Amino acid sequence: MSLRPDLAAIADMIRPGSRVLDVGCGDGALLEHLVSTKSVDGRGIEISQANVNACVARGMAVVQGDADTDLVDYPAQIFDAVILSQTIQATEKPKAVLNQLLRNGRRTAVSLPNFGYWKVRLGLLSGGRMPRTQALGYAWWDTPNIHLCTLADFVDLTRECDATIVEAHAVHDSGKTVRIDPAKLTDNYMGPNLFAQGAIFLLKKS
Repeated sequence: MSLRPDLAAIADMIRPGSRVLDVGCGDGALLEHLVSTKSVDGRGIEISQANVNACVARGMAVVQGDADTDLVDYPAQIFDAVILSQTIQATEKPKAVLNQLLRNGRRTAVSLPNFGYWKVRLGLLSGGRMPRTQALGYAWWDTPNIHLCTLADFVDLTRECDATIVEAHAVHDSGKTVRIDPAKLTDNYMGPNLFAQGAIFLLKKS
């Protein structure tokens, strides 16, 4: 089964046999991959009932829930890894959500689009309208993304949440993911904050 590049990078971060919670798990493709290839004890939360149904049809243990409100119901450190892929920018309270993820799991994997990507910056500068890219493919009036940020902004949030970046990977237009030095994520001119369309972070509580 072929996974989206950021999901494949997240899958590589998960240890075999881990207890995993996938928050905003969509149709369950990543969860199914982890169960079948790494024998994880996989659980999921998904807000869309249609996606929950798709997950259950795959045989996945997924319940309907909301990252903004339902993570508090899970005990602290009950999971080896908690995953949030392409979802944090769509939550109402990203800081509260990230704090809960760090509480729920010993490791937290987060992927997100980069609003500091050069094509986004150029689109705003030249067109004067909200840009659309492969990673940000919605019109401004129907996007689920309500808290867009740059990679540097997200690094700032990890510090606010007292999290350590264990590893980070940039996602490029080609779909290729490349491991990067977290120290370079705040470089506004030559680093991934300018050239990556998105990134994947593996975090732990400091």
